[in-house]
Amino acid sequence: MSSAAEFRHDPYAALRVPAYRRFLTGNLVSTIGQQMQTVAVGWELYERTGKAITLGGVGLAQFLPMLLLTLPAGSIADRYDRKRIVMIAVAVSLLASFGLAFVSASHGPVMLVYACLVLTGIARGLQMPARQALLPQLVSEEQFPNAVKWSSNAFQLSAMLGPALGGFIIAAFHSATPVFVVNVVATLFYLAVLATVTLKRFVPSSKGFSLSQVLAGVGFVWRTKIILASISLDMFAVLLGGATALMPVYAKDILKVGARGLGWMEAAPAIGAFLMTLALTQLPPIQKAGKTLLWAVIGFGLATIGFGFSTWFPLSLVMLGLLGALDSISMVIRSTLVQTLTPDDMRGRVSAVNGIFIGTSNELGGFESGVAAEYLGAKIAVVGGGIGTLIVVGTVAWLFPDLRRYGKL
Repeated sequence: MSSAAEFRHDPYAALRVPAYRRFLTGNLVSTIGQQMQTVAVGWELYERTGKAITLGGVGLAQFLPMLLLTLPAGSIADRYDRKRIVMIAVAVSLLASFGLAFVSASHGPVMLVYACLVLTGIARGLQMPARQALLPQLVSEEQFPNAVKWSSNAFQLSAMLGPALGGFIIAAFHSATPVFVVNVVATLFYLAVLATVTLKRFVPSSKGFSLSQVLAGVGFVWRTKIILASISLDMFAVLLGGATALMPVYAKDILKVGARGLGWMEAAPAIGAFLMTLALTQLPPIQKAGKTLLWAVIGFGLATIGFGFSTWFPLSLVMLGLLGALDSISMVIRSTLVQTLTPDDMRGRVSAVNGIFIGTSNELGGFESGVAAEYLGAKIAVVGGGIGTLIVVGTVAWLFPDLRRYGKL
């Protein structure tokens, strides 16, 4: 029998908090700009070089500074004002966006593009732990799972609109420069909105800044097997199944749909994810979270294989939509587990560990896909990655039986 709390389920609970609404709006606009920029960077680099490995370099340039900074940034987020940290990181991101716009407009050296991406990686490494740890300061504990769903929904909406808008602008102006300019404006808006957001007070960690404190989040994740299993599953699945990094190759050389088609391809996963997370916000908490997570990643691997084999544009869009829908289930479950199972004074450091796993899967996965495509071909790289994802699911399910048995989210 359903509990009284389930009968009172409010799908808009987090949206009733003004501070959360402002934060969500600013983050949405900023992420739309970042997603547009991602399309523009990939398109410009592939147009100028014609080499898939340059797309892999995009992920590597951002991953290395994130790897170095994220753990220390997590410890900083547990000791200092999290909003101020996020604002500093956004300011660094703004500088990188200005740089990309200038390099694109002046047709500067490709290496300067990578230098700006390194700066973007620094901003992301600094911002990620503080931003994730910020969420519990915006809403109550009861509203938090709903806030995770709406944050995921906003991200997917931005990932849906951003690539499509980026592709349309590139096609209309025959240049990526206007896209970078739009991202500068979007980042400025986010910075202004952040300044108006009021947070609930949190009690900072009283322990000194030391290597043991920086690594405390790693120790907590290692001891909390449910968190370790969920983020490991996500990391290896996306690392191997990184089909999205090769979209410019598919758009230009395999499907032959150009910049406009690339925009739709980049948007398709987010469309699927947006529809899925919208459905999740309307439903009560997931009852069998562990099994749901495993089945979602199995579906992710199968959809990756389907996209890899497809030479028909509509089918490719459907496969990409399924990728996004299934990945959104994984993201909601993982994010909720990480934040609800972590004490408040450790959320920054644990979010940092989670951020490294995410960065490894997204950015290093893009590098892996680019290298594999350069030497084996894009199709083999994508299909092989999908098969690898299925192997990862079986391995994680065997190593972490508690994940299979995990119940209500």
